[in-house]
Amino acid sequence: MEIIEQIRKYVLSKKFVEECMPFDESTLVYKIGGKMFLLMSLDQEPLRINVKTSPEHSEVLRQQYPQITPGYHMNKKHWNSLIIDGFLPPDLIFSLIDESYDLVFKKLPAKIKNQLDL
Repeated sequence: MEIIEQIRKYVLSKKFVEECMPFDESTLVYKIGGKMFLLMSLDQEPLRINVKTSPEHSEVLRQQYPQITPGYHMNKKHWNSLIIDGFLPPDLIFSLIDESYDLVFKKLPAKIKNQLDL
């Protein structure tokens, strides 16, 4: 299975995830409670995704992996771009997706969290 489909399947298996393309026809956006937690550029080779991480974790990741850079077109303090070129361990990619989902969920207003009933 192609990596794009693996990531899509994984992300869509999470509760209350919305998939959309609000910016253009080549950027998939995943949201929870109306807030973005992952962006995936479909027209870049190698594949690039943006995920949210804590500022402290972002710095560590960027120092450890040249494939992790400040988020393209995003708040560089909170977002990272991951270049999916075969060098990042798949477990790391999926754990960063989990972290992004969890960080965004935690920041949702209580009213939205209650509506999602997580």
